[in-house]
This record gives sequence, structure tokens and C-alpha cells, in this order.
Amino acid sequence: MSERTGRAVDAETPAGSPSEGSADACEHAHHGYMGDKDAYLRRMRRIEGQARGITRMIDEEQYCIDILTQVTALTRALQTVATGLVEDHLRHCVMDAARSGNDGEAAAKLAEATAAINRLVRS
Repeated sequence: MSERTGRAVDAETPAGSPSEGSADACEHAHHGYMGDKDAYLRRMRRIEGQARGITRMIDEEQYCIDILTQVTALTRALQTVATGLVEDHLRHCVMDAARSGNDGEAAAKLAEATAAINRLVRS
């Protein structure tokens, strides 16, 4: 459960850095997901285990429907990570930019969030 939002967190922070055109994602002291960092990390470790389990199932030539069931669960887990990160970005980075009074920065953060959502929807 997220300490900050009170919602269940079925997701964890993916490894990696912000994309190159992202204006360093959030330019304040910490990124929006930091309050849920431990939960994100736990979820990503669980997702890694799920992926290894699917690899093992294929290696052991298990029934294809059983493998597909696990792929569906893995996909949903990753989607949950992504939507949690989008929510954190909107609640922190976008709202902070809007509160700053800098309309250009706020518009840039909103455009960045919109582009990220569009990538998620297409995936």
C-alpha cells in the first residue's frame, strides 16, 4: 500500500534513467515515486521472478496456455508499475510545475506526461 496515496501499489520502479528529452523527468529534490520506492522495487523483483518462471516453463516445455496465463499476469504487473509511475509523475512533477507559475514548464511537463501515456496506450 502506498504510504502517500493510500492505494495498493502492485508496482515498483523500473531500473534505468529518464528518457533523453525528459528535462530530467522531475527537477526537484526527488522524483514523485520516491515515497513508494521500496514498494516499486519489491514489485519489480517479483516481476523479474515471474519472467524467470516463464523462461523455465518454456524450457520445461509446459503447456502453452499455462505459459500464456503467466505472460498475461506479467503484462498486467508491468502495466500496474507504469500506471503508478504516471500517477506519481502527474501528482508531483506536473503539479509542481503548474504551481510554480511557470506556464512554459507546466506545459512542457503536461506534454511529456501526455506523450508517456500515449506510449503506454500503444504498447
